[in-house]
Amino acid sequence: MYNGVVFCRIVIFVGRDSDKKLTKTVRWRIILKMNKEIYILGIESSCDETAAAVVKNGREILSDVVLSQIDIHRLYGGVVPEIASRNHVEAVDKVVKKALKDAGVSLSDIDAVAVTYGAGLVGALLVGVSYAKGLAQSANKKLIAVNHIEGHICANYLTYDDLTPPYVCLLTSGGHTAVVNVVSYDEYDVVCSTVDDAVGEAFDKVARVLGLPYPGGPQIDALSQNGDPCFKFHSVVTSNGNFSYSGLKTAVINLLHNAEQRGEQINKADVAASFTVAAIDGLIDRLSREIDRNNAKTVAVAGGVGANSYLRRRLKEFENRGIRVCLPKLSLCGDNAAMIASRGYYMYLNDDFADLSLNACPTLKLRGEKPHR
Repeated sequence: MYNGVVFCRIVIFVGRDSDKKLTKTVRWRIILKMNKEIYILGIESSCDETAAAVVKNGREILSDVVLSQIDIHRLYGGVVPEIASRNHVEAVDKVVKKALKDAGVSLSDIDAVAVTYGAGLVGALLVGVSYAKGLAQSANKKLIAVNHIEGHICANYLTYDDLTPPYVCLLTSGGHTAVVNVVSYDEYDVVCSTVDDAVGEAFDKVARVLGLPYPGGPQIDALSQNGDPCFKFHSVVTSNGNFSYSGLKTAVINLLHNAEQRGEQINKADVAASFTVAAIDGLIDRLSREIDRNNAKTVAVAGGVGANSYLRRRLKEFENRGIRVCLPKLSLCGDNAAMIASRGYYMYLNDDFADLSLNACPTLKLRGEKPHR
């Protein structure tokens, strides 16, 4: 794969405005090393999974260890932050050691430690960040601070080793919903995003109302297979082109409560199917508009709702239009550390390192995302 040693740093300045201000800077750093691979250890602890992975050259998973807390939080119908944090403390060292062992490498073989520092639960994030800082310092390794949302996008690189920007990405994680133009490995143009609940949150909340266990996404997906989408809910696309799931969630709740007050029995599978159609069709419609606007030839999906079977069927429709559709492996749709290590690799190539002042940032946004007015 590598047939030489090349180190190149190019800085291109493209134009200046009337005030002589820099309008655009493009920085590339290309590293090709003979017989030298780049190994990144990824650590993820943003919510209720403690995960560690070793990834080679940003694309090849050597190990991917995920310790889920689903069974613990299912008792409470959702994630309890304090419980999640305590379990991360107990698990993180064991998970990292297993990831190294499964990959067949030692810590001395690792080039950098990449860790999620946001977005997520602040206590959970602090566990991973603190551990990663200590590990990097003790082993004299570079530390890389990874945006969890960017990590989800990079999950596609672990499934498709030939995928390169630019492309359009539909982001559907538990806390974030957006249509993103991935301009380069380090540049994102957020076209639209949710103004309230994310699609993953909506699935969990509706599942709770339907009496389904946590996590709600897979439960609704399974239940909807036997349902008829006979209830018509409003679109989740707002007038200015963003997403809003709060109203859809409320509409489902009102439907169930009104039926209960009238003493009527409603088929929960029909409700699940109807909710799924409303939740997903808006995403597909908005994504289609962006594909047409950019004449995009490739679309990728990122985040946990990317595992939804209805979403995957709808996305396949784009292939009939000659558009390449990239769907991460199901195991890479949810939170994992392999995606964090993959993102860390491209930051490593760009000398994008953190120091020991690194702190958790629970409200971290995707670069390029603008605040809603």
